[in-house]
Amino acid sequence: MKLIKYNKNNILILFGSLLLLSFLFSCNAENKEESIVEEEAFSIKVMTYNIYGARKGGITNLDELAEVINKINPDLVALQEVDRFTERNGVDVDIAKELAERCGMNYYFAKAIDMNPGEYGDAILSKYPLKSTYNYTLSVDPELGGEQRSVALVEVETEGGNLHFMSTHLDHLSDSRNRVRQAKELLAIIEDIPAPLIVGGDFNATPGSESIEILNSKLHVGCRNRNCTQATFSTTNPNKVIDYIFYKGIDYLSVDQYGVYKKAIEESDHFPVTAIFQMYKY
Repeated sequence: MKLIKYNKNNILILFGSLLLLSFLFSCNAENKEESIVEEEAFSIKVMTYNIYGARKGGITNLDELAEVINKINPDLVALQEVDRFTERNGVDVDIAKELAERCGMNYYFAKAIDMNPGEYGDAILSKYPLKSTYNYTLSVDPELGGEQRSVALVEVETEGGNLHFMSTHLDHLSDSRNRVRQAKELLAIIEDIPAPLIVGGDFNATPGSESIEILNSKLHVGCRNRNCTQATFSTTNPNKVIDYIFYKGIDYLSVDQYGVYKKAIEESDHFPVTAIFQMYKY
């Protein structure tokens, strides 16, 4: 039997070959893992937009609002200041329905108050069929008074599973007591809604205010590090951040892009806010 003698060079060559094989195997495994993650995640674009429907005389050009929505091309839209069969916007006009038809989307309207005639509240547009819909009410401080507010909530089935999407509009008075109250009520509602959840709205409060900090305690805001700096109001003098997109469920959602659509139009005093999320299948 012939004995094979290994010198130092043979051992180094053998060791190097083993290292190379190990490295190639590791790279292959990482590539497989990345491809799995890519297959399990998909993009979903959402938008929040106060359409200024509560102003005197109402909306004069729904086509212009629809054009903005169609240009952004979101999967889900949270709308605020939405009328339904009111005198100021037309007793035969359902604004959410009209916009949905112009954008080729499904819709849901949630009433905040009766207008006599008609109703006023928030709405949602969705490219996805609506599995379920809910309407909640946010109250006002009895001593302060003001308008009660609504919360529109829908559940849709996406490529990655069920997603809840919400639209709301907090009180506009300079006194913040109603907004603080409503922010707390909103968190109580959200507590019972399973993730993933995305919330869009006009919160009438700037970053760092008490009501926004209340929301930040349970929700994640889409802008980086909570420092939302792009003004959303007004379109004629942009100087305030009061419109936001929040979300719940960091295991299911991550923010890819977040921004303000800066093309001003006469039909709204707010800029729309948009976000692209990566949603992970579950």
